[in-house]
Amino acid sequence: MSAVMEAAPTATQTPSRNSWAAVFALARFEARRLLTTIPVLLGFLVYAAWTVWRAQDYADGYPALQDADRATQGGPLLVGLAVLLAVNQAVLRSLRRDTERHFTVLVMSRAHRTAAHLLSVVPAALLTAVCVAGQFGWQALKPGALGHGSPGELLVGPLTVLAFGATGVLIARVIRTAFTAPLVVVFFLFLFLLSTGAGVDEGWTRWLTPVIGVASSNTLPSDLIGRPAAWHALYLAALGLTVALLAVLFGGGLRARSVQAGFVGALALTVLGAVAQGQGVSSEVTAARERATLHPEQVQTCVERDGSRYCAFPEWRGRTADWARTVAEVQSLAGGTAHDQSLLVRQRLDARYGLDGDSALDPATTPYQVTVGTAWGGNRVPEFSAAVAGVLVTGDEKTAGELCDGRMVTVMWLALAGQSDPIGSLKNVRLDDSVSGSAIVLSQTNPLSMTAGQTTVVRTLLEQPRDEVAAKVKQNWAELVSPKVTTARVAELLGVKTKVGADKCD
Repeated sequence: MSAVMEAAPTATQTPSRNSWAAVFALARFEARRLLTTIPVLLGFLVYAAWTVWRAQDYADGYPALQDADRATQGGPLLVGLAVLLAVNQAVLRSLRRDTERHFTVLVMSRAHRTAAHLLSVVPAALLTAVCVAGQFGWQALKPGALGHGSPGELLVGPLTVLAFGATGVLIARVIRTAFTAPLVVVFFLFLFLLSTGAGVDEGWTRWLTPVIGVASSNTLPSDLIGRPAAWHALYLAALGLTVALLAVLFGGGLRARSVQAGFVGALALTVLGAVAQGQGVSSEVTAARERATLHPEQVQTCVERDGSRYCAFPEWRGRTADWARTVAEVQSLAGGTAHDQSLLVRQRLDARYGLDGDSALDPATTPYQVTVGTAWGGNRVPEFSAAVAGVLVTGDEKTAGELCDGRMVTVMWLALAGQSDPIGSLKNVRLDDSVSGSAIVLSQTNPLSMTAGQTTVVRTLLEQPRDEVAAKVKQNWAELVSPKVTTARVAELLGVKTKVGADKCD
């Protein structure tokens, strides 16, 4: 018997089970599938439609970029929820189709497949970033735009999509059922609607959510906002990374020391961001808010235009030309000394409570000083016109806010006759959006009050040729602006034949 000695076969090099090239290849494949799923397509479609609809009349065409950056954060919430649902279903695909057992022959471990699904969320976040840039850029390119946007605020949308996508992968690795992710989405929407209806919580815990709304539509100078946008962006980025690494750990990477170390580091950054963003407004910003509210003249720049003085915060210096045109329109219709009266138009706000405040301003008692706010366009223009007319007729804002006699007719005609749509402006400047009956006239300070008779006379005058009425106003100016002149007498002087009641304001 002889033994046959055979040479051992030459060892062949097998591909590594942890090939990152395979991970990226799978991530590209899953990313294409993710972007073409129905939930994600619908999410981006609704987001784009909402953005286009909002862009048409946002801030009446005069946006402040420190507000426009926060306006980009709501839409990505819907996209993020759609990505959460879609990526969760993608991870569970092998479970639904009973192909999990076949993955043991592939070059990737379960942890690396988890990483591939996490990477597949990145293109959706990048597409969201493009949408955010387009939405913000559209506002920034408008001729009436002013202010400065915050990179931290603009990053919230894309980071929200990343965090939600990582959450979807984590849920699939922890709870391997197809019904969990939809329930999470419904629960989140319920909490979102509940928090919206209940108002905005002013505590530090609100910063733990992706998007933090504000209780009012106040527009503040950029340096007075006081939102920890950079810290919140760091918190969201670290939170998304923490959830992603946790998903890898649950997905089979428990023994990988690099993943464990990364998870600990990401968790530490998350805690750091959460603590830092909840520290509140700094003492420097608080002092600056007090100064801007109580002593605006210390931080404003003033310019002279047509004999009047216009004082504005630095970011609004270019807006003074718009204010001057409105003042010129009102004064061109006035008579007596009001036609050439020098005014002090000062921008005023109450910044002491930040974006969460919405308190009214006290009327200025300085003679011939007019208050103008930080918003412009739309209804703000006739509101400012009414303030200018009130000061020209009565001498100061405090007296104008107490008007209850026939001078109110003169004030409102001066304010609205120069508008492109006087009757529409009358409707928009009134609290109840009406052109009949008694109503409150909106103002930056104390609102004005119109009786039903005054409304009738003003509407009739606005329907007549402006030049004809202007001639009568200038001819009878002294009597029209005399204290306690009745509405009936004003109607008689201006040729309006109608019955008016007594001048009794609510």
